[in-house]
Parts: sequence; structure tokens; C-alpha cells
Amino acid sequence: MPEVFVGIGSNIEPESHIREAVKLLRTRFGKLQLSPVYRNPAVGFVGEDFLNLAVAFENRDAVTDVRTALDAIEAACGRVRGSPRFAPRTLDLDLLMVGDLVTDSPLRLPRPEILIYAYVLKPLADIAASRRHPLTGRNMAEHWRDFDAANQPLVAVKLKGL
Repeated sequence: MPEVFVGIGSNIEPESHIREAVKLLRTRFGKLQLSPVYRNPAVGFVGEDFLNLAVAFENRDAVTDVRTALDAIEAACGRVRGSPRFAPRTLDLDLLMVGDLVTDSPLRLPRPEILIYAYVLKPLADIAASRRHPLTGRNMAEHWRDFDAANQPLVAVKLKGL
């Protein structure tokens, strides 16, 4: 059964939105593996810090069905579509990888952001250190070890209720 990896981020009431998202993800997909939660500055705009983490779960649904479920969870947490890409968010659920799938349709997998942003790579490396990136062949621990995070600070935070 393919392992699905999802990035979770929020900077509007992030603690409550992340707790609710995890609850809804468990209801929809079952057992989750959760990374630690990290605080990081907003990227691409001036705004409140984000809280980010990654989750993994096993699932056989089509990628489009998983994405539809993630969109519904975002909407349930107050996400309104149509805002600028780099803007405050009640909740952002990004489908990062689905097994070893490489595709550009219906969305691009694996997500390029994995290798660009510390707030995506570090939580993913925490829960999938030995998982190989489908395009590079290197595992997430290797990517994190070689990642230049000097300008992308992350601070681990405890989030009660996860």
C-alpha cells in the first residue's frame, strides 16, 4: 500500500487549526505518523510565523481522491481558495509524495518544495529519513544533512493535543 506524505502549515490560529486538521486526517485516513512541529518565519510575504509539520499514512485511494479530501479538510478549517500563493493561511495541506509516484498530472509529485524549503524537508526527514526521493534517489536524511538552512530557521515547538 503506498505511503502518502502530507505537509501541514498554518499561521492563522495555527495551534487550533493544526489540531483540527490532524483530527480530521485521522478520521479520513486512519493511523498517522506525525513529525515534530516547527515554527518558522513566513516565506514570500511579511506575516506571522507559521507552524509546520508532516504526516504520513498508508492509503490506496487515487491521488485525486486524496487531494479532494485534503481540500475538504482545508475548507472545514476555514481555508478560502483564491488568495495569493504567499499569504496568511488558516490551513495548508500539501500532498508531498505518494509512494514512488512521479507525475505532473493531476498535480506535480513529488512536490518540488521538498528540496527547496526547510519547513517541508526537515519534518519529512524526521518521519521518513530512509525514504528515497523518487527523482534524486537520495534519502530524506541525506537531503536534510546537505541542506543549507542558514536562512530558513526552524524552531521545534510542543503542540499539545496531537
